[in-house]
Order: sequence, then C-alpha cells, then structure tokens
Amino acid sequence: MFLGQTVESREPDLRIPLLEAERWWGGAVDDAAHQPYGDQDFSRDLAQVHPSEDGAGAPSNQAAPILVSTRGRNVSSDRPFRFAFTPEELKVWGENLRFVGERPASPDASTLSGQTLAAAFMDLAENVWTPSGAPDRALFTGPQYNTWIEMPLHPTQEKVLDYVRNMLDCGMPPGVVMIDDLWARDYGSWQFDLAAFPDPAAMVRTLHEWGCAVMLWVVPFVSPDSFEFRELEKAGYLLKDEHGQTALRRWWNGISACLDLSNECALKWLKEQLDELRRSYGIDGFKFDAGDVRDYRDTDQTNGLSPVEMCEAWGKFGTNYPLNEYRACWKMAGAPLAQRLQDKPPTWDERGIGALIPEMLTQAMIGCAYVSPDMIGGGEIVAMTAAGGIDQELFVRYAQIAALSPMMQFSVSPARVLDEPAFDALQKALNLRERYLPYLMELVEHCATDGTPIMRPMSYHDDSLEAAQCRDQFMLGEDLVIAPVLTAGATSRKVYLPAGKWEENETQQVLEGGQFVEIPVVLDTLPIFESVKE
Repeated sequence: MFLGQTVESREPDLRIPLLEAERWWGGAVDDAAHQPYGDQDFSRDLAQVHPSEDGAGAPSNQAAPILVSTRGRNVSSDRPFRFAFTPEELKVWGENLRFVGERPASPDASTLSGQTLAAAFMDLAENVWTPSGAPDRALFTGPQYNTWIEMPLHPTQEKVLDYVRNMLDCGMPPGVVMIDDLWARDYGSWQFDLAAFPDPAAMVRTLHEWGCAVMLWVVPFVSPDSFEFRELEKAGYLLKDEHGQTALRRWWNGISACLDLSNECALKWLKEQLDELRRSYGIDGFKFDAGDVRDYRDTDQTNGLSPVEMCEAWGKFGTNYPLNEYRACWKMAGAPLAQRLQDKPPTWDERGIGALIPEMLTQAMIGCAYVSPDMIGGGEIVAMTAAGGIDQELFVRYAQIAALSPMMQFSVSPARVLDEPAFDALQKALNLRERYLPYLMELVEHCATDGTPIMRPMSYHDDSLEAAQCRDQFMLGEDLVIAPVLTAGATSRKVYLPAGKWEENETQQVLEGGQFVEIPVVLDTLPIFESVKE
C-alpha cells in the first residue's frame, strides 16, 4: 500500500479521539509536509514506501513506529503500523501497539490538562528506546565537507585535496571531509581506485595535518559481474529473491546486487573491508548511503527480516563506527548515528529549503536527534545541474538554517559561487555557530545520556495552538528560538515567541513572549532569540 491509499477496511486496533487543538508528530520524515497531524485527513502505512515513476518506490528518509502528541500522548510499537488521521480521531492498525495517555470520552474533554509534548516524548525515551550515546563530536564541532556536488562520480586524490585546500584558504574552518561516490573501483570492491587515488595514505595524512577527519562513501550494493560479485555470490552473501536467485535491484546509479544484511557472515565480511581501510590508510569513518526500504521485497529470502528490518540492519551496522552518516533508517531512535535529510533541489518551495525545518523536527520527534539538513544549497544532483548556477541568496539562507542545526554540511564551495556580500553573510552565520557551539554541545551530551532532543518544535515548550502550528522555526534546547528567513527577497520575518522574555541577538531588544513579533531582515540576518532569565 502506498501513501494516500485507504488503509484496510477492518476495524482499527486503536482508536483515539483527538483533543481540542491536539497535534501529532512522528512516523516518516518523508511525510513532514503533513505534520504536525491533526487538522486534516492523512493516512500512512509505515511498512511500505512512497510510489515513484518507475514503480520501485522513492528513496526514503528516517522512519519509526512512533507518534507523539502535543497533549502528552503517544503511540508506539516494535513493528511498523498503519495509521489514519481525521480532524476528529486517530486510528491505528498494527501489532504490539503501546498507547500512553488518557482516553477521554469526548474530544473536548479537559482530562489531559497539563500534559505536554515534552512529557510524551520523554516517556518514549525512557521506556521505548534507550539513548546510547552520540556520534563522533567532530561531526558537530566543525563543518562537514562533502565532495558530491563539486565532483559527482569523479572524485580524485588531486581534486579532493584542491577542494579542501580551497575551503580552508578562503577562511572556512577545518572539518570532516566526506569523499563521495566512486572513490572505489567498483561497488562492493571497497578498495581505492589507484588510478584516481595513487597514494590514499598520503592524501589522508595531508587532510589530517590540515585538521580534517576523513570519511568514505559506502553502499550495500555489489556491481554485477565483478570479481567481488562472483566471490560473494559463491559464499552466499548476496540477497536472494523469491526464486532463490541473486536479486538485482535498480537504484540511482545502475543495477546492482545487494549484500544480504540479514547474514551475519556478510556483515562480518563488510566490516573487515572497512576496518582494513582504517588500518591501511587512516580513514576515520564512513558515510553509509542507500539501504532504503524500497531496495527490498517481502518475498526476498532474508532469514526472516522484512524490508524495514533490512533497513534497520544497515543502520545497526553503522554503530560500529563513531564517525558515520545515514540518510535512510528504520527506527534507530537514540542510536549514535548522524542522519542527514534526503537530497534537496535548490528551490525556495516545500521541496527545497522549505522542507528543511519540518523534516528535521520530525526526525527529532522520532528520536533521531543528530541531524544534518542536507548539503548547503541543495544536494540533489540532477536539480543542481539543471539549475545552471547558484542562487546566492538561497545558499546563504540555507547556510543560516544549518548554522544553528546540530550539524552543518557543505558540498558546493562557497568561495567559487558567492560574491563578497554573500560570502560575508555566510561568515557571519559561521561565527554565530561558533558563538553558540558550547551550548549546542551541552545539548548533544544531554541527548546522548537521556534522549532529550537537541532541536525541538515550538510546541515542545509551549502548549498553545499557535506554537503547534509553527513549522518554519524551531527551538534549540529551551533557551534559543531560531527563526531562519525562508522567503526570497524578504525584508521582514514574523516569529512566534513562547511565554517569557526573549532577547533578539542583533539589537539586544527584549521582547515579551506568548505572541508573534515581526522583525526587519537583510541578507545576513539570522533571527535568534535568547531566553531572558528573571
């Protein structure tokens, strides 16, 4: 069943009348445009994928069998479930459902007075999933530099070093370098292509001397008819379809076999390949791409794992490496994984920059707190190429969002595409991140210990309907309101402030909360409001 289709006709296993002004978060990050739920009809089957033109299903983001309410209620399971919202009620079909919260006789009952989104979320963090640390702190303390847009499918040792050197020479701080697709000679052959990387160890040593950690891109695919394919097929490490034949699946860069993630011996083989890269060349970590639910079938021979559980197995594998990154995950709440949003086009609409905050908030509300809002300016390569150039204002606004997000990732080189005013605005955003970095790292450490989210919807600390409806701003911890500019050519920004007093970072003006305020903005304005303690 695909998104938008009607769930099966049998009676739901759980029926919950919605309370007045109640809103819900959770499910799939891909559905963030519809969240928070509760004011319109919406249905979703978490075991299935979005449709796509080729019928195979679209690439996915993070998802989890979790729904959490602004009125202190939540629904969870260890299995994927189906759910359907109307403005009157939530219906859920599934196994092992756990519901926490009062169930009033009528939606307008006031029996949940005082219950909050924070209370409902922390119940999940304490009783449904266990926080198990944070990924390598280098992913937060410096920017991430990904080679994808500057050298898609053709990275070389010389290009990587030039790319990073140019970043540092223009005043960007050292950070984590991610060498993306096709650094290896084939998929499944996790060895450097020595024609493109003649001395990988020397390259890594140089990057380390410049203050940069190094990550390599990896997928659970194996190129057909390669040496590795033959060896892995013979060993029984490749996924088999319903007929017992090696499954070949089309993905964004061709047709490949899939490593059988349900086979412990196959996972051990992959770990040996990656550990050898660390020993031989000093590689620090890995970007674990793909692993999408769409790449698996219910009829595959997987030692009993469903498609979502295969995706989950890919996420669990990454916990072997503190320096990691994922785009697609099932469950994994509280795990020490860096989880980037789906690649975005360079647009101002809700497919591009407008999707960033809602998707990051949804990710936070399913317990995946360590988020990067895609590559600054957009990481969807087809759309980026078709754009024919960089919208400098969009690039700056994108960077401002990332600056106060948990992680900040570049791919396009700012010095190549920005004029002086735009580059100055970018530097100002970087300076703001540096200013608030100690506070951000405190939040990271708290999250690693007890699961308290880093980024939070406005309704996490304000139970008003106005706060629940704010999807274009967020709270960093409980002391900062972040309201990036998301409209081209904007000269002002409307911001909702929770109850209390808030100091605006540009003017130091103290404003009364519990209301919307409007402030003037220019290109280098990133509206930040800091709580004033009485």
